[in-house]
Amino acid sequence: MPRYGLRDDQWQRIEDLLPGRNGHVGVTAQDNRRFVEAVLYRYRAGIPWRDLPERFGAWKNIHRRFSRWATAGVWERVFEHLASQADNEYAMIDSTIVRAHQHSAGAPKKRRGPGDRPKPRRVEHKNPRSGRRARQPVGFPADARADP
Repeated sequence: MPRYGLRDDQWQRIEDLLPGRNGHVGVTAQDNRRFVEAVLYRYRAGIPWRDLPERFGAWKNIHRRFSRWATAGVWERVFEHLASQADNEYAMIDSTIVRAHQHSAGAPKKRRGPGDRPKPRRVEHKNPRSGRRARQPVGFPADARADP
């Protein structure tokens, strides 16, 4: 079995869910297993479609077929079927899947009193004009704008 290939028992679990099988409407596919293994290889190795090995066939055809299956909901049916039969023996969540913020290490939060507000860090960067009146328009005396 190739490194990213399917075992026979794994293939038998999804074989009847895929289009192109015998007795299914449409063209009978000769290479469903090879195609599924190509998709698995691409995602497990983390490579672009163009870098698929030649043993899987033309990358463009594999990508086109993958997109068609995704649009038709084939992958969703396969995932739902596999999820309903999950054995969770190898279920594992690690840091490659779940990301936490660097400050979420679990330390207890410090209690603050009502007067313990954080001080502004950069007072010198405040806008110096924020408390001033608006400028008078040029050419108009201040009392000429008042209504009589």
